[in-house]
Amino acid sequence: MARPPLPVGTAGETRIYATPAGFRAMCKVRDYDGVVRTVERRGRTKQQARNRLREAVRDRVRADADSSLRPDTKIADLTEAWFLEISDLDRSSTTLEAYRYHLDRHVIPALGGLRIREATVSRVDRFVKSVKANHGSSAAKINRTVLSGMFGLAARHEALTHNPARDIARIQSTSTSARALTLVEAQDLRAKIAANPQAVEWDLPDLTDMMLATGLRIGEAAALVWDAVDLDAGTVEVRATVVRLRGRGLVIKPRPKSKHGWRTLVLPSWAVEMLRRRRPADFRPDETAFPAPLGTLRDPSNTAGHLRKVFDAAGYPWVTSHVYRKTVATLMDEAGLSARAAADQLGHAKVSMTQDIYMGRRVASTGAAAVLEQIVLLPGGGGKSVG
Repeated sequence: MARPPLPVGTAGETRIYATPAGFRAMCKVRDYDGVVRTVERRGRTKQQARNRLREAVRDRVRADADSSLRPDTKIADLTEAWFLEISDLDRSSTTLEAYRYHLDRHVIPALGGLRIREATVSRVDRFVKSVKANHGSSAAKINRTVLSGMFGLAARHEALTHNPARDIARIQSTSTSARALTLVEAQDLRAKIAANPQAVEWDLPDLTDMMLATGLRIGEAAALVWDAVDLDAGTVEVRATVVRLRGRGLVIKPRPKSKHGWRTLVLPSWAVEMLRRRRPADFRPDETAFPAPLGTLRDPSNTAGHLRKVFDAAGYPWVTSHVYRKTVATLMDEAGLSARAAADQLGHAKVSMTQDIYMGRRVASTGAAAVLEQIVLLPGGGGKSVG
């Protein structure tokens, strides 16, 4: 009767032979492709040779023979395999850009020369702490996310027994919540921006009015095309954002920051009048409403820099574009509108699972338009202050 074959992934009996330099341990291993191969390791003593053989068999059977990822694979190669995998998924182009940046800037230089089996919790923890110390909590969190994805892939291919990125220390951040403009401050800042010649040259008064009237991000406002504006209904559809991609420059990404960001908003009447005045008679539907001063696509990063100078000159050094979003949400809250309405207005992901599932997100009327009427008092009583 024929001897039964070794089970796949197991080793046969160990044989040890004396050599001039010590001892040689050998055994047969049936790999995951069904082929039986001889594995051997040497040592100065019998026990050392036996232990080295056991480690070799252990590391060998962790990795499926069909996988290119093994315990001895370099982490630099693992990064490429992981990035290739996530590139095939429905990931935002800006998210992929951020991951690629941190892989090239931090992960590969610091860990790329190590083998996957050498990725211990302590090594990964030291790396993430180093990133936090040198680049801040935000960069550390992104790197931890990247590492968790990479080592998760290695674990799925049995090149690791566990994901070391999951066991590192928590990343504490000291960020504070943004302060909102009061109604008086919003009115004062708006007037100062309109009176600033440099702000006018950079075409910021109308842009900031749009942000204050809606809570849009800079990129969302920059991507707004006239086809998305309905002046008769007094609404705008937020359907895209401007991003900068490596090798392509500034582009309009069809979806805003998240899928929840695609929304239709009602405008206060003063914002409708601003857009009506701003829209040229011969406008094209795909033409952006708030281009850069030279007529090109507006760069959110450059615009943020210009806003920084304008806010400082107006005596509001603490204000950023995000404060406009905070202001819109705060005014809505003070007027008694719900958190659901504020989330819909700003395009936030969710307030609760139940509300996300059973309440529509593309609501044209959140109540913000009536609240924001108070910012500008139009001639003839078009807006009434509630402050």
